[in-house]
Amino acid sequence: QVQLLESGGGLVQAGGSLRLSCAASGRTSSGYAMGWFRQAPGKEREFVASITWSGGSTLYADFAKGRFTITRDNAKNTVYLQTNGLKPEDTAVYYCAARLGYYGVSAALYDNWGQGTQVTVSS
Repeated sequence: QVQLLESGGGLVQAGGSLRLSCAASGRTSSGYAMGWFRQAPGKEREFVASITWSGGSTLYADFAKGRFTITRDNAKNTVYLQTNGLKPEDTAVYYCAARLGYYGVSAALYDNWGQGTQVTVSS
């Protein structure tokens, strides 16, 4: 089992940036792919970005391409989501997730989840 703790959320004006972090602890052996998802009030949880264990491959939702960047530092057991050019519609709780194996876009693939960090973008 892997425990995940997100941080870095907050209130930012439209056009601003935030760097979200997700620190992993517990059975952090090699091979874990990581993902970021988000859920806005009244909406389904949606995929944002994911990254392989090596960091060599990434996937992004269309809305994230060109604005968000997912990276990881395995020495620190931490994955990051740099969010730039934030829009009010990016307001949501952002969740970090992990799975042993290859990355993917479906939340159902991931069996370890953090508690989430709130991102609020004002217009």
